[in-house]
Amino acid sequence: MCDGGMVIDLSSLKGVRVDPATRTACVQAGVRLGELDRETQAFGLAVPAGIVTHTGLAGLALGGGIGWLMRKYGLTVDQLLGVDLVTADGELLRADERRNSDLFWAVRGGGGNFGVVTEFEFRLHPVGPRVLAGPLIWPMERSPEVLRYYRDWITDVPDELTTVILHRKAPPLPVLPADLHGRPVVMVVCCYAGPVEDGERVVRPMRSFGPPLVDLCAEKPFVAHQAMFDASFPEGWWYYFRSCDVAELTDEVIDITAEHALRIRSPLTTFPIFQLGGAVARVGEDETAFHGRAAGHVFNINATTADAAGFAAEREWARTFWAALSPHHRSVCVNFLMREGQERVREAYGAVKYERLRAVKRRYDPENLFRLNQNIPP
Repeated sequence: MCDGGMVIDLSSLKGVRVDPATRTACVQAGVRLGELDRETQAFGLAVPAGIVTHTGLAGLALGGGIGWLMRKYGLTVDQLLGVDLVTADGELLRADERRNSDLFWAVRGGGGNFGVVTEFEFRLHPVGPRVLAGPLIWPMERSPEVLRYYRDWITDVPDELTTVILHRKAPPLPVLPADLHGRPVVMVVCCYAGPVEDGERVVRPMRSFGPPLVDLCAEKPFVAHQAMFDASFPEGWWYYFRSCDVAELTDEVIDITAEHALRIRSPLTTFPIFQLGGAVARVGEDETAFHGRAAGHVFNINATTADAAGFAAEREWARTFWAALSPHHRSVCVNFLMREGQERVREAYGAVKYERLRAVKRRYDPENLFRLNQNIPP
């Protein structure tokens, strides 16, 4: 939970009100991503959000929110129309483009620094309910050539396609051949937010490369694809994250990635490389507090074990990998930071936005009551 503080538990605030006519949703702060998808997909609509359905919507949204729909529709913060927020002195405020607009700018990326958001109003978008989605899988030793081909392929794909690259040891899932279980693999996971037949045409060049050992990219319910990674991030495992944005997958970045991926020891470690661009990059850098829209990819290097056994070694692997990429670091998503110090928080926003956020903090939380977070001190 937290040391030296108080936790306000919002998990019982589960209200979701969908208006299909205006394509908006009012969502309370205790809702998780899967619960939101269940309500919005009943109308063939969705809020672009993350990739694990038991993630809390509030924390994800306030930090930015990257996921399967972002290249078509933008980040989770880009869908926000307004929030209800309780300030440090107990006042309930509405923040949107017209009311408390400085606060509305700040909460779209600035996290929980400014108060307790109790309800969000989101813009909804047409999605599915069936999409073309899933992984294409190759042996990890082919990672350098797969990533080079992938890099060239994505230069000419439409915004409807968002992809995530994964390196890991193949999990023992029924959909995978038994002889693949435990074998190091590289995956290109696709999600096409448009007509399935168009997606088939777009994905065809990537799925024909090699060809892959396994092709699980197929038509399926969007909610099923959203839950794809749930089993890889249960409560109770030991996790360590280091993250960075890079401008592009240069040959050097690819070679560093392939080299360190082959050093994974834990069968539970899996690190995503998110493809950015599209609608994410078309929002002006100054329009929200979220920083780093011009980046090409996000590395989220996750070291994972079931318990303490082997964790120290896997954590050191993540640190070494992240350090090797340091010449290519551009920025970092605040949602992927651990306790990494104030300079890393500043890096997550850039110097200009950080000072603007401090000014908003001074107005709404001058005593820094909300400080057990990626803190922006007043």
